[in-house]
Amino acid sequence: MAKQKKTPRPKADTPKGFRDYFGADVAERKAMLDAIAGVYHLYGFEALESSAVETVEALGKFLPDVDRPNEGVFAWQEDDDWLALRYDLTAPLARVFAQHRNELPTPYRRFAMGPVWRNEKPGPGRFRQFYQCDADTVGTGSVAADAEMCMMLADALEDVGLKGDYIIRVNNRKVLNGVLEVAGIAEDDFRARGIVLRAIDKFDRLGVEGVRQLLTNGRKDESGDFTEGAGLSNEQAQIIINFVAVSIVAFNPAAAKEMPGLETFQLPHSQAIVASGDPLTFLEESIGSSEEGKRGLDELGVIANLVDAQGYTAMQIRVDPSVVRGLGYYTGPVYEAELTFEIEDEKGRPRQFGSVAGGGRYDDLVKRFTGQAVPATGVSIGVDRLLAALRMKGRIKADTAGPVVVTVMDRDRMGDYQAMATTLRQAGIRAEVYLGNPKNFGNQLKYADKRSSPAAIIQGSDEAERGVVQIKDLVLGAEIAETASVEEWKEQKQQFECSLDDMVAKVREILDR
Repeated sequence: MAKQKKTPRPKADTPKGFRDYFGADVAERKAMLDAIAGVYHLYGFEALESSAVETVEALGKFLPDVDRPNEGVFAWQEDDDWLALRYDLTAPLARVFAQHRNELPTPYRRFAMGPVWRNEKPGPGRFRQFYQCDADTVGTGSVAADAEMCMMLADALEDVGLKGDYIIRVNNRKVLNGVLEVAGIAEDDFRARGIVLRAIDKFDRLGVEGVRQLLTNGRKDESGDFTEGAGLSNEQAQIIINFVAVSIVAFNPAAAKEMPGLETFQLPHSQAIVASGDPLTFLEESIGSSEEGKRGLDELGVIANLVDAQGYTAMQIRVDPSVVRGLGYYTGPVYEAELTFEIEDEKGRPRQFGSVAGGGRYDDLVKRFTGQAVPATGVSIGVDRLLAALRMKGRIKADTAGPVVVTVMDRDRMGDYQAMATTLRQAGIRAEVYLGNPKNFGNQLKYADKRSSPAAIIQGSDEAERGVVQIKDLVLGAEIAETASVEEWKEQKQQFECSLDDMVAKVREILDR
């Protein structure tokens, strides 16, 4: 008789590009998002939870590759439709507003928080599932909505604990269109304009010469792959480079230090205007006679006046021509929040933490569904990056302490131990009874340590007869183990006795310390 082939055991591995989040991670993220949601709620925004699955048709232009419906997203075919896990939170908003526009108020103010999925190559710090946190106002073209987004973002960053550690920089897509007009790039030359915008978006990585190649004849990277250029002349390319480079050098010098070619970049003849620190004057010179550029400049002036009237300083929100990233997606004001404190890179060199949020006006949000232009503006916070920044600064507000563990000395008295846990819970204190094998008491305390428990409750038969419990202060025990000498360790009362009636009060003292 042939031996039956054993079914191989499945590997206990997360799929590539995914990860698991445990108690402290989830608690810290929730505390941060709750604080942000509280600010959004104060501004009158309503929460929206949309479906995690959308039709590929609804995702549309938000897809990484429109021609291949399952490229870049997790998609599958069902009957005649392609369905996909949502790629971001913007496409669902467009679909929701178009579908329910007759029932929703206009403007519609919503915020959304949740996971999104991208079927892209994972790498260090780059995952296929991650959290997004968005807020948008749909249905108004008022620049006051853009100013409000900047103010709300500032309030959110301060509320999570980053007061004095951020700057929100504001620019306008129309201003860059004015610069492109000055450079002689036709308004209907969508191909060239698209390449120019993508090239500018790579300025931080490729630097001056890399961007120059993309603006002119194209660029071959280290692997030999060739990227088509915009076909601009050297003179046209220099106009674009001067605008972007001077903007960064003059108005965001910390970023300039990290971009190839900018450390030695010489400011052109407008150096006096730039040195004055007036970005609006600099922009006025850069756009020449462009009417669209002038409209963008006017909008920036309105935003600057509105935020100033509400008491926000230039150290919180300011006009900054160096904000060029992502401009290809927007039709008006754009804004980016950067954290200004320094961290060390992988080579030990100091650098700014960088961007944690960004957004802007994109007035074609719903048009593809309804055929009618619906103006919109919104902001998205990078949840993982912001959480990492809060951890670096030690400003996590989440309660990550584990539950008080009621140990078990006698299996026959399980009801008594459950009653102690219930008493603690009724007082609002997290508590659990140890439900493993109680035979080895040391294992119970090891379990409490793994649970990050602040205290353990101990009651044997002797304590039960006297109506008392032993409380082991695990927080104090951990502190003593790290710093105290043997003599100091003997003097500290890591474990003490109290009446059962005083148990809650004594545990509360440990939690409040």
